[in-house]
Amino acid sequence: MTGISTHVLDTSLGHPAAGVPVELARRTEDGWQVLGTSVTDSDGRVSDLPAVAAGSVVRLLFDTGAYHAPASAGPPFFPEVSIVFTVAPEQDHYHVPLLLNPFGYSVYRGS
Repeated sequence: MTGISTHVLDTSLGHPAAGVPVELARRTEDGWQVLGTSVTDSDGRVSDLPAVAAGSVVRLLFDTGAYHAPASAGPPFFPEVSIVFTVAPEQDHYHVPLLLNPFGYSVYRGS
């Protein structure tokens, strides 16, 4: 089993993005099976998602609309961010940070 964690940073404000809902799901023949949900803490981190089986294709779904809504005059440009990746058999853990601003985002495989 492989652990998954994430960290969301608001690059427009220069601080962690607290309160972002995050969903972890695994791809199945019938679509996406939700494995767990969480919310980023005051440091923008989520570390309580369930471990996943090696070889799985998984998705981290960030509800960025909920995060941006209080500061936005209209609907957010990116209401959600979906990150899909394959869990390699030799990996014990993946850390997948999201750098976020109202009109763009970037993601990478962290350590």
